[in-house]
Amino acid sequence: MTVKTATLCFRGKNILAPMVRVGTLPMRLLALDYGADIVYCEELIDIKMLQCKRVVNDILGTVDFVAPNERVVFRTCERERDSVVFQMGSADAERALAVAKLVENDVAGIDVNMGCPKEYSTKGGMGAALLSDPDKIESLEDTVSLAKRIEKTGVAAIAVHGRKKEERPQHPVHCDMIKAISEAVSVPVIANGGSHDFIKEYTDIEAFQQTTAASSVMIARAAMWNPSIFRKEGLCPLKEVMQEYIKYAVRYDNHYTNTKYCLCQMLREQLETTQGKKLHAAQSTQEICQVFEMNGFYKETTAILETKKVSLETKTQDEGDQVEDTDVIKMAVRFDKREYPPQITPKMYLLEWCRKEKHPQPVYETVQRPLDKLFYSVVTVAEQKYRSTLWDKSKKLAEQAAAIVCLRTLGLPEGKLGEGENHLIKKRKREDHNLMNNREHGDELIENACKKVHLIEGTSDSSASEMAQ
Repeated sequence: MTVKTATLCFRGKNILAPMVRVGTLPMRLLALDYGADIVYCEELIDIKMLQCKRVVNDILGTVDFVAPNERVVFRTCERERDSVVFQMGSADAERALAVAKLVENDVAGIDVNMGCPKEYSTKGGMGAALLSDPDKIESLEDTVSLAKRIEKTGVAAIAVHGRKKEERPQHPVHCDMIKAISEAVSVPVIANGGSHDFIKEYTDIEAFQQTTAASSVMIARAAMWNPSIFRKEGLCPLKEVMQEYIKYAVRYDNHYTNTKYCLCQMLREQLETTQGKKLHAAQSTQEICQVFEMNGFYKETTAILETKKVSLETKTQDEGDQVEDTDVIKMAVRFDKREYPPQITPKMYLLEWCRKEKHPQPVYETVQRPLDKLFYSVVTVAEQKYRSTLWDKSKKLAEQAAAIVCLRTLGLPEGKLGEGENHLIKKRKREDHNLMNNREHGDELIENACKKVHLIEGTSDSSASEMAQ
């Protein structure tokens, strides 16, 4: 595992280890609150990150890296800006560099995972698969040689999980291996893997550091079970820790499945209690809050976030309306289907008028606002642009509203109920009438054909033969 950064110091630090599904923003912030010096995010795969778009979330006060399916892959905030290390899974140097450039202004350090032994990492040539080319590295001599080679690349620190890649957390940590690496390289070595044998409370962190001769200590499971392990004054009651975690989860809109997973890791042997069973059954963040008697906090916080969202939407809309676009004619209108006859819309009327006047057909340009996913559309007719100042929930509604603005500006009918029957409605009725006649004619042909078949089937063989002649 290697880390490269220009400013982050890795000597004398207590660090939250990268943990899949655990190292999300709420856990990282809570660890910092309790005294962690550095926090790692969960391992994120390079290919997935390169598909993401960086989005500033003004409602939550975060920077989000959002996938094409709108899922937030990585979320961070100013509070952890100088403390968070981004860990990636990569088997390609060019992709790794591209990801580093994508996130470099929002994190304190970049880490390449070379330690994960699980299949989802190794099958892609990532994690522990990077340690061998192609043979397994098992002897201490080979491991120290590899550490020296990594050091020469210019990394700022090396984190060492004191187990072989075929070993698991229940196996004893190899403190001697970590110590040998610590003594062989000049860059800081971060000792990891002590939760099973060493680290049960804060005072154990220093003992593990001394045993391994490491510069810093990285903690995974002990921190997952109770992140107040970083607290010099000692562990906090688990109930208090869980409530503080939930507060961050609500404030930063953490997905409820991730929140539930982390809370279950904290409860551990208490999962079979009444509270544990209720947590397991929870299907939303609000239900999780109810389990921990925090429903009031949930309602208050979500109300604040909703108010902020509305305020930002209003501000954004006002700013949009103040933009200098004097060539666009605007009105505050919306399209309501209930005000129009079936199958009749303003867009149809506008298209029909353009054809009659021999203008090019209307051209619609639609914009979606990232903040709330609402739309507005600008329609160009005879080199003049028109739009509604109101935002709509769909592209189709926005286009209809733009058509209404154009029709009303030109003093043309738009097809609303009560405007009186005109040629377009008559045309639609004629089309429907012709369609009905065609259907009736087709039905008549089918009926006659059926009668003929029935007549033939009802005659004797000799009569049928005569008819055939």
